[in-house]
Amino acid sequence: MRPLVLLALLALATLCLAGQADAKPRSAESGKGAAFVSKQEGSEVVRRPRRYLDLGQGAPAPYPDPLESKKEVCELSPDCDELADHIGFQEAYRRFYGAV
Repeated sequence: MRPLVLLALLALATLCLAGQADAKPRSAESGKGAAFVSKQEGSEVVRRPRRYLDLGQGAPAPYPDPLESKKEVCELSPDCDELADHIGFQEAYRRFYGAV
């Protein structure tokens, strides 16, 4: 059984190596390796507008969460953080620190 498996693996390796020898290398097709792009292509990627910064075309900028500072306070207290996992942040904050 082992010689049969070994023979099959050697045949497969031979076919793979023969296929690679016949194929053209990628660097010959593009002139450069696949990891590199031209300066023009790189600058086009950088010049693309970001969707979340698209202020001039009707989309408002994202605004900060008004409850973020209270969430951070609750996260720093282990008891409040644990209770927030069970009943929700707003209710846990109300129980520990008063009205939200």
